[in-house]
Amino acid sequence: MTRSMADYEAETAFLGEWGRFQQQVFFFLCLSIIPNGFTALAIVFLADTPPHRCLIPAHLNLTDAWRNSSIPLEEENHSGALVPSKCFRYKLDDMLSFSERGLLPGVDVNLTNVPKEGCLDGWEYDRSVYISTITTEWDLVCDDRWKNPLTSSVFFCGVLTGSFISGQLSDRYGRKIVMFVTIAVQTVFTFIQVFSSSWVIFCVVFFVVGLGQISNYMSAFVLGTEILGPRVRTIFSTAGVSLFFAVGYMLLPVLAFFIRDWRMLLLGLTLPGFLCLPLWWFIPESPRWLLSRGRVEEAEAIVRDAAKKNKIEPPSVIFNPSQKENQSEKTTAHNICDLLRSPNIRWISVTLWLVWNTVTIGYFALSLNTANLHGDAYFNCFLSALVEIPAYTLSWVLFRWCSRRLSLFSTLFMGGLFLLFIRLIPANLIYFAITLEMIGKFAVTTTFAIVYAYTAELYPTVLRNTALGACSMASRIGSIIAPYFIYLRSYSISLPYILMGSLTALAGLLSLLLPESYGMPLPDTITHMQQFPGCCQKTSYAPTHTEEEENACERKSPVVP
Repeated sequence: MTRSMADYEAETAFLGEWGRFQQQVFFFLCLSIIPNGFTALAIVFLADTPPHRCLIPAHLNLTDAWRNSSIPLEEENHSGALVPSKCFRYKLDDMLSFSERGLLPGVDVNLTNVPKEGCLDGWEYDRSVYISTITTEWDLVCDDRWKNPLTSSVFFCGVLTGSFISGQLSDRYGRKIVMFVTIAVQTVFTFIQVFSSSWVIFCVVFFVVGLGQISNYMSAFVLGTEILGPRVRTIFSTAGVSLFFAVGYMLLPVLAFFIRDWRMLLLGLTLPGFLCLPLWWFIPESPRWLLSRGRVEEAEAIVRDAAKKNKIEPPSVIFNPSQKENQSEKTTAHNICDLLRSPNIRWISVTLWLVWNTVTIGYFALSLNTANLHGDAYFNCFLSALVEIPAYTLSWVLFRWCSRRLSLFSTLFMGGLFLLFIRLIPANLIYFAITLEMIGKFAVTTTFAIVYAYTAELYPTVLRNTALGACSMASRIGSIIAPYFIYLRSYSISLPYILMGSLTALAGLLSLLLPESYGMPLPDTITHMQQFPGCCQKTSYAPTHTEEEENACERKSPVVP
């Protein structure tokens, strides 16, 4: 008969939950996540736009009065106050003429009648916060300001591509090899990025960095989920990887505070990636994946090594030899198309793709927005990272003791409501609005941790990494457009919050349709998946369907293996 989804956990139960082997896998996999916290949000400092104005060449023979009045005043969108223009100056030829004739601006000359021109000689930037960013390096302002959010979107296009290919590669060639190859890709291309000579080259390399970043994150996540036991798996998949991601995120503003040049900052961010590569010799391949590929001897060797590290005597036979003879579904090569083949898995997949997409919009838009908040950009970024610590802790509590579906719904819906409340806050209560935004970020971050672990529980071993890759791929549509949610601030400061709040609350309601996985063992095959409401699992994957299974399907109740 086909292997039950509880077989692996029953056969390896003698290892215990928290021996030396599990501790080693847990902490080394979590350590490999730290560089992702750097990379995913480094663009906040790499591409920040400091205050700027048109450059007035120093060699021009302008009086101090005309030099100080060379920039016209414009009405600011948010407050209505008059501020110096960032993209225009008064025409230099006219100012030189007035200066040579001894005329004073605003006294002898009505400035409203003086013609304007663009920043033909470039811009001068406030250097009090940054020595340089890619914005100041390549003048990504005014007519070229669209390139700034596009830079983030290019990175997330790389993440989208990595989500698409890494899941299938990992399911086909193994979790471990894909994880370490993509760690190397992320680190090496971040180093290459330091030497970018133009914005286009920077973006091309940034695309590859994004591809490597999500690929090693997902592979490490699935590897830990499959190796660790049920209780430790819950901690790892919610609080574990997420907290170490938050550690990397928290270290980012600290490092950026001391390194104000974007090239040197990137150089500093490569070091943790290089330090992760030696972990290859301490992290094993997933025995679950090896079994799903029919490589029983290799899986047994890893489990015996784990027993040795835990100082436990393994049984003479760990995996039933008869299971080697029947691997009909598990040795079949699966691909992303299998996520849409039957009605049950199709509706689960579509619903999760919509939820992931919305969560990603909220998380990255709020994270990228920290540079626009009132106050110090480094402190705001650190605060945004700090709220993730209690958020990930809460996700573990909810995942340990609460319904998956209700946990996902409550955090999504709460996050949406708090973001909508920001619209109602008066403009003078800036810090109260920031507090509500951080509470919204807290809720969305909790959701992000829950939805990763929830998705891993819903899909079977033969498709788990592919499914996570597909969900991550679908969500990257959200991350690609997230920078443009922030860009909408230039038209209306409340519009991004209205859109994010509405989408997040609606996604919370949609999540109530997903099946419950709390207390269920991880499914190993497609026939073991939980049922979407109104769907019946009839599939041709498992030729060993019994009459009891068919009758259970007709009653629209899940089959107990």
